[in-house]
Amino acid sequence: MCGIVGYNGSSQAAPILLDGLEKLEYRGYDSSGLAVRSGSNDIEIVKAKGRLRILSEKTDEGRALSGTCGIGHTRWATHGEPSENNAHPHISDDRNVTGVHNGIIENYQELKEKLLRHDYKFYSDTDTEVAIKLIDYYMKKYHGGPVDSIARAMIRIRGSYALVVMFKDYPDEIYCARKDSPLIIGVKEGESFAASDVPAILKHTRRVYYIGNQQIAKLTKGEVKFFDLDREEVEIEPKEVTWDAEAAEKNGFEHFMIKEIHEQPKAARDTIGSIIHEGKISLQETGLTDDIIAGITQVIIVACGSAYHVGMAGQYIFEDLARIPVRVELASEFRYRNPLLNENDLVIVISQSGETADSLAALRLAKEKGIRTLGIINVVGSSIAREADHVFYTLAGPEIAVATTKAYSAQLIAVYALAIQFAHVRNTIEEERYSELIAEMETLPAKMERILEDKERIQWFAAKYSNAKDMFFIGRGIDYAISMEGSLKMKEISYVHSEAYAAGELKHGTISLVENGTLVVGVCTQNRLFEKTRSNMVEVKSRGAYLMGLTSYGNYSIEDTADFTVYIPKTDQNFATSLAIIPLQLLGYYLSVARGLNVDKPRNLAKSVTVE
Repeated sequence: MCGIVGYNGSSQAAPILLDGLEKLEYRGYDSSGLAVRSGSNDIEIVKAKGRLRILSEKTDEGRALSGTCGIGHTRWATHGEPSENNAHPHISDDRNVTGVHNGIIENYQELKEKLLRHDYKFYSDTDTEVAIKLIDYYMKKYHGGPVDSIARAMIRIRGSYALVVMFKDYPDEIYCARKDSPLIIGVKEGESFAASDVPAILKHTRRVYYIGNQQIAKLTKGEVKFFDLDREEVEIEPKEVTWDAEAAEKNGFEHFMIKEIHEQPKAARDTIGSIIHEGKISLQETGLTDDIIAGITQVIIVACGSAYHVGMAGQYIFEDLARIPVRVELASEFRYRNPLLNENDLVIVISQSGETADSLAALRLAKEKGIRTLGIINVVGSSIAREADHVFYTLAGPEIAVATTKAYSAQLIAVYALAIQFAHVRNTIEEERYSELIAEMETLPAKMERILEDKERIQWFAAKYSNAKDMFFIGRGIDYAISMEGSLKMKEISYVHSEAYAAGELKHGTISLVENGTLVVGVCTQNRLFEKTRSNMVEVKSRGAYLMGLTSYGNYSIEDTADFTVYIPKTDQNFATSLAIIPLQLLGYYLSVARGLNVDKPRNLAKSVTVE
């Protein structure tokens, strides 16, 4: 979950590295560091505890470091507290090897003990320092050069990692290696780049290489070579990144999160446009044929965080439309169980980055058992995208804020399209209903835009309740899935204690937590469940709760119960999540702003959870 950048070219490296790290600060922001050299000169290292701006000030925005080859790192602490000592880059005892790392080395203590027996000294509490000194150990023992020493270290290291390394005796060269952690390589004339994610290098090049698992890369000025663990050179085809470079900039918005909330209609529209042609859904790009769909007997959706909430909504929609059993599993639990899977099941793994550690492990578990897999992914060439049998790419573009918004909305569109197509192929809906659902899905972006036009009411309400200590979200059916995501947004960025409950469960203990002034959000978008949920809202109001109601236009009777009501445009009830989530995202955002918090970089969180 750390951010890595490397540069090798003819320009001053440090400003380029700092700019790249700024684009990756969503991956970690408790400390940062740079290592820069020019030709055969010594490697200069500067580190700082805290936000990246401290490192920028310390190096005069990079101008104080004159080298043209370097690596940088912004950290999300795993081993060792945030400090300059624990900040990357790390070095070997004689400064022979300098490197940065993203991931977790599971057997670092065992390796550290080995190195201590060979007179290595340790100055930090990190597993990264162990990896760097292990590379140095093999370099000195076998004299095989950088690729050989890195390969030997990779064989000994257990865990996940993306490593970017420089060697004292190999000027103007940078070496990279990865296993289960994201890393991309970019190249243009006379320059090469390494980064954890595309936004860090998007302004410099769109030609990127996705280094394979357990592979090594050698970056010279404008050229890259790849090697496997046997030190044999391998060929990797470059990809062209199609993202708009401006998508990784704020473009006048105060925060990335509010910008990305406003980009949801476009993310939905682009994703819809990629799979609907002449009024029909086409899954041709995914490779899911009608014959495959017809033979599937059960769907298992596996995901983490907000993607899990997409799966929760998807469960209701798939079962309602396609009449196929659906299980929704937390990836972190699925991977450690011995799940019951059948040969005709389909495991759908949802991940924005395509690198989420638990989700990737769940995918691999399903594949080991011979089960067909589908990834719903936003990043082309990511690990899950490469390893899944089928891939449904969402078109959300780069998402920078830690709290997901537009990627979540694009994932919902993917789930809607899959459910509708499953229902059509399996003849559980009529042709007329199929056409109606597609037509209605195409109206969602415009309806999302209408909601955003009325955001000032949410801003006013959030400012009024910015001192809230506890908040509860309640709903039934799909509204429960909406409540789960609304609650997560609230706790992620505003640090308000927030919980989501199926409204019918209130009497089973939860209602005892409600007292005078407790803010309760009742989500009521499902017509057949409207009165049931409203009765639950009455129950909490009688115990002193302040009620916010969220429902569709026309359900005006909710105002008899709720103290404050937000309306969304009418849509097919299976698609309500796409509209109802926007006011809840705005509520979390504006409440966080009112509390003076860092919206885009909430404490203790990172964007892509690539370690356990």
